[in-house]
Amino acid sequence: MNEIIKSIEAEQMKDSIPEFAVGDTVKVHAKIKEGNRERIQIFEGTVLKRQGGSNRETFTVRKNSNGVGVEKTWPLHSPFVEKIEVVRRGKVRRAKLFYLRDRVGKAAKVKEVVK
Repeated sequence: MNEIIKSIEAEQMKDSIPEFAVGDTVKVHAKIKEGNRERIQIFEGTVLKRQGGSNRETFTVRKNSNGVGVEKTWPLHSPFVEKIEVVRRGKVRRAKLFYLRDRVGKAAKVKEVVK
């Protein structure tokens, strides 16, 4: 039984997922269905958390839109996530950045990794 589940999960995994971590700023190209039309919408923000494993892994992205914080959570291997672009790398010391929810303006920024 366990081997059957593993084989089904392996079929659903995506190959082309870039390396990104918590604190990075990413652009998520998501498929949106409106009636019988389908289009791609870009959601750009900071990755707050990654959780789970295998094909059940999810990630949460937060952005400020017109002064209101918006968070969206996507399954990493979802067919509705067209692609993920890493805009900039962030330097953080935690796995979950929930403290950013209480911050506004410059305080809500994450330092960039200098290479």
